Amino acid sequence: MYEEPYRWIEAIGNRRQYLDGQFRQGSPVIGIGWDAGILLMTTSKGTPKLYEIYDRLALGGMGHPADLEKLRFHLLEMAHVEGFNRSPSDVTGGRIVKYGIAPVIKQAFEEVFKAPFIVKILLAELGQKVEKDRFLTVNFDGTFEEKSQYAVLAASPAIEQEMAAYLRQQSVVSLEQAVNVAVCSWAVGDRAQRQTLEESRDQLKGQDAPARLASDSDLLYEHIRQCMHGMTIECALLDRHVPVSSKYRALAPDELERLLPNDLGHPTT
Repeated sequence: MYEEPYRWIEAIGNRRQYLDGQFRQGSPVIGIGWDAGILLMTTSKGTPKLYEIYDRLALGGMGHPADLEKLRFHLLEMAHVEGFNRSPSDVTGGRIVKYGIAPVIKQAFEEVFKAPFIVKILLAELGQKVEKDRFLTVNFDGTFEEKSQYAVLAASPAIEQEMAAYLRQQSVVSLEQAVNVAVCSWAVGDRAQRQTLEESRDQLKGQDAPARLASDSDLLYEHIRQCMHGMTIECALLDRHVPVSSKYRALAPDELERLLPNDLGHPTT
């Protein structure tokens, strides 16, 4: 029946609605750039969501772990083949997103008889100078955006805008500030996602939606403390100043513990 155009459009609409719901309980991902490099941050419950892709490329993902792992291997293979056949300088985030991962995700989304990828991707690319740093976000339907300074993934565009509005107000000049701004931005997104779920339940019950929560630091840290049980904070850095070609490193648990406020517990990376 999907040969008929309106049936196909209806099926795509249903698929988009289904995928929107799949991300409501996911963990937001944040990328922040400053003079020393790029920081990626998210949380997980055991399965990592941050990875190295190539010398100056790092990946953050949101969604189903199996889909993220499949796309990660696709990106790894493409990046290394490009680097071998051409040169490492030709392996750019824009190239592997536009010609590699985005078409694969788009095709899976539009083939309504097959399962789509339940995944959103944030690819960070470290430039030679901070002005050249880039972030590329890929949505579950294969659409992508290129950004500078910072980028986020969350359950909906509205929540991503809330997180971006918070990030625009922050100043980052050190790794410690980058970690704390990223963690607070994560709390902005996670609280908004949880509140969206509560609003949906209240509407079903015929109750008024609660007022939007404020976003001051005390409330954000309190939210993080409440979420710490069973949760791992992940932070990965693309360090501009390391002398080797690979700029990626995950922050070790003891290093992350020193960078976070003392009362946020003992996270592991």
